Amino acid sequence: MTRQIATLDEIADGYDAVLCDVWGVVHNGVEAFVEAAAALARVRAAGKPVVLLTNSPRPNADVAVQLDTIGVGRDAWDGIVTSGDVTRDLIAEGARRIFHLGPERDLPIFDGLNLRFVSLSEAEYVVCTGLRDDERETPDSYRAELETMRARKLFMLCGNPDLVVERGDKLIYCAGAIADLYRELGGDVLYAGKPHAPIYDLALQRVKAVRGNAPPRGRVLAIGDSVRTDLTGATKAGLDCLFVTAGIHAEELGDRDDPDLAALNRMFDEAGIAPKAVTRRLQW
Repeated sequence: MTRQIATLDEIADGYDAVLCDVWGVVHNGVEAFVEAAAALARVRAAGKPVVLLTNSPRPNADVAVQLDTIGVGRDAWDGIVTSGDVTRDLIAEGARRIFHLGPERDLPIFDGLNLRFVSLSEAEYVVCTGLRDDERETPDSYRAELETMRARKLFMLCGNPDLVVERGDKLIYCAGAIADLYRELGGDVLYAGKPHAPIYDLALQRVKAVRGNAPPRGRVLAIGDSVRTDLTGATKAGLDCLFVTAGIHAEELGDRDDPDLAALNRMFDEAGIAPKAVTRRLQW
């Protein structure tokens, strides 16, 4: 049975830095979780860096503006690392003619990269940042396009490995769901964000820049609400994970405020991994 805690201060003394997920932990896409932001501010006040780690396919500066707008104060974080940042690095190393599969709001990820946006028939590869209309479409809405990509043997770079994310009280599909379908169809996919190593390496570099030195990985706590991305990614990176149950798995666990702990532990058993501790919501 994984340790259950009510507040972050119960384990905070055991760590020198925090990597914290954003959607589902710090906000729900519509409003800030005030107690979560306050908890992270308390960590920073103790001299421990907090780096927000998100699978948003946008550059970190855009996410900072979004947090300002929602009401997450800048005293809650020292830096932000996004899958968009990693995606930009990978695009900068690749071919110039790309097909963008995603909404126009994600276009800042390409700023300054000297790319040509072309049709599928001309593209050298595909960058997927999400659904064009995530309020109405599903990954299957893209099956015909994906089959065309597969026929051309196009490589796909996925800028957001999340399958779903909370927006208010709804779950909406993300780029990871499209990328998974493409992989099922036989397509070649590279996922830029969590749970893969590049985004954690970049986040730990930011921690080092704030501290002036790198803490041992065993002294870094990763906080998140997804088994597939946050828990798996932290485990692979050698970090302890604090798992928040009132996030994207809340419906599976029966009740956002009173989760089914047996179902939670079955979820961890099925994944073959478990977090250091579990909490319902991030708070101090």
